[in-house]
Amino acid sequence: MSVLPFLRIYAPLNAVLAATGLVAVAALTTPDMSGRSRLALAAVLAVIWGIYLLELAEKLLRRRAGDVRDRTPAIAIDALAVLVPLAAFLLVGTPDRSLYCAVWLLKPLRDSTFFPLLGRILTNEARNLIGVATVFGIVLFGVALAAYVIERDVQPQKFGSIPQAMWWAVVTLSTTGYGDAIPESFAGRVLAGAVMMSGIGIFALWAGILATGFYQEVRREDFVRNWQLVAAVPLFQKLGPATLVEIVRALRPRSVPAGAVICRKGETGDQMFFVVEGRVSVATPNPVELGPGAFFGEMALITGEPRSATVSATTVVSLLSLHSADFQMLCSSSPEIAEIIRKTALERRGAAPKG
Repeated sequence: MSVLPFLRIYAPLNAVLAATGLVAVAALTTPDMSGRSRLALAAVLAVIWGIYLLELAEKLLRRRAGDVRDRTPAIAIDALAVLVPLAAFLLVGTPDRSLYCAVWLLKPLRDSTFFPLLGRILTNEARNLIGVATVFGIVLFGVALAAYVIERDVQPQKFGSIPQAMWWAVVTLSTTGYGDAIPESFAGRVLAGAVMMSGIGIFALWAGILATGFYQEVRREDFVRNWQLVAAVPLFQKLGPATLVEIVRALRPRSVPAGAVICRKGETGDQMFFVVEGRVSVATPNPVELGPGAFFGEMALITGEPRSATVSATTVVSLLSLHSADFQMLCSSSPEIAEIIRKTALERRGAAPKG
């Protein structure tokens, strides 16, 4: 339980505070700003620093009380956001001390899920990334050596040593081409063209490895989440792992807010739904509520008729949707599930039909 809940700062507010502080830091570097404006911006920084101080105190009190929801790296970022500007104010006597508030750049990152994801991707793809980096280093040194041999007599001030030629090799491999060093000989220009093409290939390899890593990691997370949702549906709990994998690939998770219409009467039924969490209301002559584990919308898939009832979310609902093509696949791979769905559909049609 939070000791001082009114001091709890959520991620969106943290980002707004950090952005406001960084804008103030940038504005304070404007040379012709009036003294009153500088004082106002300094006050803004002081208020943000005070909020961060109270937030840090609240988290330390909660941690002392045994609440470990905040990880040590996150608390370390909060501590840096408070201590670095304080140390600058006490120890730095120049106007540049406000620049130390730039440590607030770390605040929006503490709650981000992107960087743990990036860390896992870099770990998984480390071998491939290091391999491409090795190729880059070899090409870099080889190109610098070749440029030194070709251009040292023509442009000794720019290619008079391998370290000097290496700067040209870096900007050419990265295809930035600042223009401060350009080969003048024909052989040097041929080399430059080949280096540019090599640079495009090397950076494309890096981009491809990272893109593939992102795709695989996101797909893995989606699969785990969908598996947990599917396993929560009683209809699927008796299935073997192989069949469950096929169902996980076929079902699509969906979250619906309370009061939203999930499907309407008269619509073409191209999918059915399984309720994982929450409750839905079926608008029949005698309204019916369905809870976790129930399914609806199967009648339209089986008969091909338009939906016969409107279904809306009574509460916030977590659903799994199954499209018609995947429904046919499920029926062929799991006859027992298909039989349960068909039997339930016929019973509902005889009693109180719905979409």
